[in-house]
Amino acid sequence: MSTNVVETKKEAPVPGYHHANGAVHPVIPTEMRPGDCELKEVTSAPKKTEQQEGDLDADRAEVVVIKSRANAKGVLEEDALLENGSQSNDSDDTSTDQSQVLAPPLKETSFSIGLQVLVPFLLAGFGTVGAGIVLDIVQHWTVFQEVTEVFILVPALLGLKGNLEMTLASRLSTAANIGHMDTAKEMWGMIVGNLALIQVQATVVGFLASLAAVMFGWIPEGHFKMGHAVLLCASSVATAFVASLLLGLIMIGVIVGARKIGINPDNVATPIAASLGDLITLALLSSISWGLYKQMQANDYVNMLVCAFFVALTPIWIIIARRTPSTREVLYSGWEPVIIAMAISSVGGLILDKTVSDPNFAGMAVFTPVINGVGGNLVAVQASRISTYLHMTGLPGAEPQANRPKCLNPCSAFFGSGLNSRSARVLFLLVVPGHLVFLYTISSMQGGHTTLTSVFVAFYMTAALLQVLILLYMADWMVHWMWGRGMDPDNFSIPYLTALGDLLGTGFLALSFHILWLIGDRDSDVGD
Repeated sequence: MSTNVVETKKEAPVPGYHHANGAVHPVIPTEMRPGDCELKEVTSAPKKTEQQEGDLDADRAEVVVIKSRANAKGVLEEDALLENGSQSNDSDDTSTDQSQVLAPPLKETSFSIGLQVLVPFLLAGFGTVGAGIVLDIVQHWTVFQEVTEVFILVPALLGLKGNLEMTLASRLSTAANIGHMDTAKEMWGMIVGNLALIQVQATVVGFLASLAAVMFGWIPEGHFKMGHAVLLCASSVATAFVASLLLGLIMIGVIVGARKIGINPDNVATPIAASLGDLITLALLSSISWGLYKQMQANDYVNMLVCAFFVALTPIWIIIARRTPSTREVLYSGWEPVIIAMAISSVGGLILDKTVSDPNFAGMAVFTPVINGVGGNLVAVQASRISTYLHMTGLPGAEPQANRPKCLNPCSAFFGSGLNSRSARVLFLLVVPGHLVFLYTISSMQGGHTTLTSVFVAFYMTAALLQVLILLYMADWMVHWMWGRGMDPDNFSIPYLTALGDLLGTGFLALSFHILWLIGDRDSDVGD
């Protein structure tokens, strides 16, 4: 470890500078007389033990860079002695010290990022393909035709992987990268607290999603049936609860395993969260809603009992989540992004409901989970990476980079020389080849009602590229904006971004199908 020894000159007293909490504070001796000391810079020092390095010499002021780290709650942990080196913000020594800090993220190249993201990205994509084929099949079931508002629940509940599971993955990935899951006690505390937290959030979000379905589906038309409302509530809450529990356990296993084999969890956790997330959630929604619809015809009280059961479990999960410091703050303050994201996704669900209900556009159902899932997966990876990078350099609310403009230019977000711009380019380049693989996988499985003409593929790719372009730019801006205002991006950014991805993906896809219908690419090519 290198230290800088700063002593004050007789002619021009210069204070030393102490770095803490991401800020720079002057170190001025309480009594200073001319002739006491002189300025001298030492670029290296002999190796000492940790105890010796922790003792300050009374005759000189040592400037030690403290690596600031924050967990998901924002609790600061300072390590005064770093094994990997130190960094100084003094202008005279920036060339040597700064290159030693943040060695793990700076070592990643475009090839290594792409290699680590590719396999989880493909797995996630095939998961969305499976979800699309399931949606294409179940859209003809009686429950989806009689209670069409179930379609409004689809993006909102599929968006839970962004609202809850991807946020969980981002929190745990950051905690693992900054050393907050190194011991068994810390790891189990994070696991139990976060699982309880997402169960509370899943129950509340599932209930609110059903209310949104009622509002968006029935109020404009003036028709209301209490039985259907209770069916939507029971189906939504049960699906959200079970899916979040299963996916949360999968996420924990992925992150712990990734750390053990030396892979950055940020690159693999969020895509794998979606690889089975869409498929599991949609399969649960369709099965549970179908079963409860059958029970509603025979025993209409069953749906009420299902709602009451899952709501009664909520206080238990709240008590468990409050015991863990890292989830206590999220339990109190993390509702705004989850609820707003659910509302945004529900608007996308309304678009899906109105479009798929038209037989001419029934072919849209199979592609909706794919385009939404791919966009959400890519932007979640980028947001998680930027958040981890910021966590390793300071605390939320710290001063932004001196050379970073307040209004980010889209060109600098993709063509800059920084690590985040490099990862944005890699993720954007995965869009076209990934979607081609997924489209022809659907075609080979004879899924959907749409023939892959060149015109259709061109419109589909345009919609997908435009969606991901907007999302990656918004991720760069939003994460830094939240960070500068003291908010932890791990808890706030991903729900907004994935919900925006659902809205953009569904909207662009619906617009593409309408344009294709108008220009004559219809019949066997578009629609049923």
